[in-house]
Amino acid sequence: MSNQAETLEFQAEARQLLQLVVHSIYSNKDVFLRELISNASDALDKLRLATLVDKDLVADTDDLHVVLEVDRDARTLTVRDNGIGMTRDEVVQLIGTIAKSGTAELLRQLRESADAHAKQDLIGQFGVGFYAAFMVADRVTLVTRKAGETGGTRWESTGEGTYSIEAVDEAPQGTAVTLHLKPADTEDNLHDYTAEWTVREIVKRYSDFIAWPIRMTVERPGAEGEPATSEVQTLNSMKALWARPRDEVDAAEYNEFYKHVSHDWADPLEVVHMKGEGTFEYEALLFLPSHAPLDLFSPQGRRGVQLYVKRVFIMDDCEALVPTYLRFVKGVVDAHDLSLNISREILQQDRQIQIVRRRLVKKVLATVKDLKANHAERYRTFWTEFGAVVKEGLIDDTDNRDTLLDILSVASTNDPAEPTDLAGYVARMKDGQSDIWYATGESRAAIENSPHLEAFRAKGHEVLLLTDQVDEVWVERVGTYDGRPLRSIAKGEIDLDTDEEKQQAEAEREQQRQEFAGLLDWLGTTLTDSVREVRLSSRLTTSPACVVGDAHDLTPTLEKMYRAMGHEIPPTKRILEINPGHPLVSGLRKAHEQGSDSAALTETAELLYGLAVLAEGGELTDPARFTRTLADRLARTL
Repeated sequence: MSNQAETLEFQAEARQLLQLVVHSIYSNKDVFLRELISNASDALDKLRLATLVDKDLVADTDDLHVVLEVDRDARTLTVRDNGIGMTRDEVVQLIGTIAKSGTAELLRQLRESADAHAKQDLIGQFGVGFYAAFMVADRVTLVTRKAGETGGTRWESTGEGTYSIEAVDEAPQGTAVTLHLKPADTEDNLHDYTAEWTVREIVKRYSDFIAWPIRMTVERPGAEGEPATSEVQTLNSMKALWARPRDEVDAAEYNEFYKHVSHDWADPLEVVHMKGEGTFEYEALLFLPSHAPLDLFSPQGRRGVQLYVKRVFIMDDCEALVPTYLRFVKGVVDAHDLSLNISREILQQDRQIQIVRRRLVKKVLATVKDLKANHAERYRTFWTEFGAVVKEGLIDDTDNRDTLLDILSVASTNDPAEPTDLAGYVARMKDGQSDIWYATGESRAAIENSPHLEAFRAKGHEVLLLTDQVDEVWVERVGTYDGRPLRSIAKGEIDLDTDEEKQQAEAEREQQRQEFAGLLDWLGTTLTDSVREVRLSSRLTTSPACVVGDAHDLTPTLEKMYRAMGHEIPPTKRILEINPGHPLVSGLRKAHEQGSDSAALTETAELLYGLAVLAEGGELTDPARFTRTLADRLARTL
């Protein structure tokens, strides 16, 4: 008995993604079975947990398993589980729509990517493996019943944009997905998925570690004159990978387990396998991905690892076990002494969980440190993908700040291509140099063209080039490395001369101070609405002027960041430094001494200040006035 079927359309984004999955994403179509088995395994995990938490839930948990059913005559393959099942609304929500942030961006990147492997990486990040069934099937039928409920739901689609859904009175607990298979096509890598050896090989390769038995009825020919027999066989070993010694697990098993827990299609960059013993026992199997997920910087992005208690699945994305700056780490933690009823709120306060968290963080950072010391290429990949996130830890994680500083990798003026670490910078410091100099900006090119860098380039002092937004914050918070202050080249007064050079130049500097005293006072008065002070510069060699801040001023970038977050930050007046050796500045001094046209001098002062702001990549308060004044001045020179 069944009710009348209703035909619905896939959500627009789901329809587009479905077509991409079927027609242009996968070169290896075998992965469809891995995804369906993974979904079945998750359903069994959820049912087991539900019955442990809700003692009143009426559900059969005596023999939880996954069954693969093959019908060679009808050319169907069914993946059946007796897990948690779904309601009608859940079927529509989980299969008919993709309610995830970033879907439009995902689709755009998929269309623009010409690399098949890159497309697989992208699609894996959104966990839509169910759609992969349409690569091998002309039609997919799903029958499901939620544990504890009496009625079920039947869903069917050809993957062409619509699906039918109806209520069914008779349905076993769990979910059965039946694939009406396309004909085998070796040229299109479409295998015969009704063949026992094909199914067995795929399960062994992708799903051997699944904690639930994966069963299939296989036929065996009888002896001469005897009828054929059939038997039910379990195809997977069901060994929890995290509980096995590392020397008993090969790289392929780790890779497939990582893909199972992360929904990624690329192999992990590094495996972190650890075991805690003593008062609180646990096992952990963590992975460093080889590329950043699309939602790495999204507030709604997934983070955290899977939590098990005595092999019982508790929750996905357990944020209490990893800090925010390690949100890209994937894997499993299996605790032995936690309650099965533990909630996310309790986890945040649990002392034992906090101990595990600290140990996991130290182990992950030690692994990265080892990559840096012994595996340069893999470390380079890691830092390129996740360095900007890891640096967030320098702001809040004071316990591990020294380790984070040791694994830091930043660009510098020492080499146009190779980044450096802080230890390498310190080793190259000039005799008598006490400060570690850095510059922040939107890009390396912008910093290298900044007037602030001129004196450092002339004197041969190395400068760290920091271009991530988080750099503005952590350098201020950290303050020192190895006892040496971290100093911005755009703050405070700069004096790079040796004692001998200072003595030789003192007479010249005193003369310049006297010669330019009148101009400095006049500029300070003329530009009083824009600058706090005007002074002679020791950091400029070729540019006429630059703007700098006091040692404890907020940088313009930080001001913008705070305002973007809704904070009311009063604008900070900065300091204008002028280069006494530049023709524009010396000419302005002479014109001022001669009492030239005051209006023209004021225009020149405003242009000088505007040029200094633009040279460091800043924003003018009145760009229209600046361009109009500059255009008028240029016109008078023709």
